[in-house]
Amino acid sequence: MMTDLFSTFDPATSMNLSLNWLSTFLGFLIIPSTYWLLPSRYDSLFKTINFKLHSEFKTLLGPSGSSASILFIALFTFILCNNFMGLIPYVFTSSSHLIYTITLALPLWLSIMIFGWFNHTQHMLAHLVPEGSPSVLMPFMVCIETISNMIRPTSLAVRLTANMIAGHMLMSLLGENIVSATSQMIPMIMICHIILFLFEAAVAFIQAYVFSTLSVLYTSEVVYEFT
Repeated sequence: MMTDLFSTFDPATSMNLSLNWLSTFLGFLIIPSTYWLLPSRYDSLFKTINFKLHSEFKTLLGPSGSSASILFIALFTFILCNNFMGLIPYVFTSSSHLIYTITLALPLWLSIMIFGWFNHTQHMLAHLVPEGSPSVLMPFMVCIETISNMIRPTSLAVRLTANMIAGHMLMSLLGENIVSATSQMIPMIMICHIILFLFEAAVAFIQAYVFSTLSVLYTSEVVYEFT
């Protein structure tokens, strides 16, 4: 029984060891075995997406983008699988939890910062003051740039979590209304569910793309801009 609306994002289990977070890797287990053996539509679709992402990330990352883009394509695939797994009924939605998203965003941001400050300290300091800033505003610009840089992992994590929670809450509310709805209202609610499900599928793809693209932009700004 659901005690409150947000309990749908953390379902209880009858075991002492919660298996909820196993859904994080469950998406990779249900990939059809023929995908790894024979050419198929899944294979063509996945390769097309990878080639598009690779060409885009390579352009943003600069000279070393060919090898570094593999990391961000893997990040996109991982988030996408988790987002789509959350659309399956009775499956734990790990990407709707802040602990999941901050675990992806914070180590990535920290590694970029550590690399940049250790290898390009002078350029990182110069980057705190945008070009053409008046001398009077330079101290304020340093504070603003420092704060905006420090909140980047939080903004990445909150953006993904909030967008995944919003649609799931609407679907949960509509699902509860079916129980008390009249027979005339049920078809309308089902149509709304289908439309909302399609919208959530698009959001799952877009949010994985936004997360990986912003990670690439942050990396190119901090690391590859000075190489």
